[in-house]
Amino acid sequence: MKTKNKSVPVIKSVDHAFELLEQFRGDANELSLSELGRRLNLPKNNVFRLLATLESRRFIEHNTTTGSYRLGLKAFHLSRMVSRQMRLVSRARPTMEAMVRECNETVCLTVLRDFSIVCLDAVECSQPVRVVPPIGMRLPAHCTAAGKIQLAHLPEDKVARFLAEHKLERNTPYTITDPASFLEHLQPLKEQGYAVSREELEVGVTCVAAPVRDYSSNVIGAIVLPGPITRFSEERINGVLIPLAKKGAEEISSQLGYF
Repeated sequence: MKTKNKSVPVIKSVDHAFELLEQFRGDANELSLSELGRRLNLPKNNVFRLLATLESRRFIEHNTTTGSYRLGLKAFHLSRMVSRQMRLVSRARPTMEAMVRECNETVCLTVLRDFSIVCLDAVECSQPVRVVPPIGMRLPAHCTAAGKIQLAHLPEDKVARFLAEHKLERNTPYTITDPASFLEHLQPLKEQGYAVSREELEVGVTCVAAPVRDYSSNVIGAIVLPGPITRFSEERINGVLIPLAKKGAEEISSQLGYF
């Protein structure tokens, strides 16, 4: 039985679309319009419009031979992406736990999605004051260490196009909002192998990040050490946290086949 949080408004058409996709499970590789209508308890016209919309986005395919519908390539692509993320989390977790034991700071695993950062996993430290990004929440890439180190590995023209089309929002007095200054800020990060954000997203919070690579040398994520600025002195950042972030990222990368 499905349960919904009644305090959160639900868009019915979106909810019906996801419910439709959920019908393709088990042995239900293909389903007819009539069968989907029966399962969803919706009129055929409504189901047809849902199918047409999902088909236009390649989440659904129409089998013209049988007349039935099946999951499309976009759904397959997303499932592959989720599978890769789960493998990344499982491979990274032991290293993240070891890093927390070594420095007693929270360690997070993040990925870049549409110029936003998404936290996939976090291992919390035992400090009474600690920073833990919500799992699954999107954060702006331009003012996070994880975002900056991953943006630094994208083609510069791709980053420049994004900056030309999007405004860099100011979150604190320390956020870089000028596109030219931001591109200049990114330039040395790729070679040095780490990034630091000093109160750029939230006042009082500093983060250190290093890139995670897969077997093909592509940067697919970042290991991040976030914490209060009171514990992240320049001496500790340079002497302890940056080396630890880089070592942890390298260990995870090697687990993924990077040499």
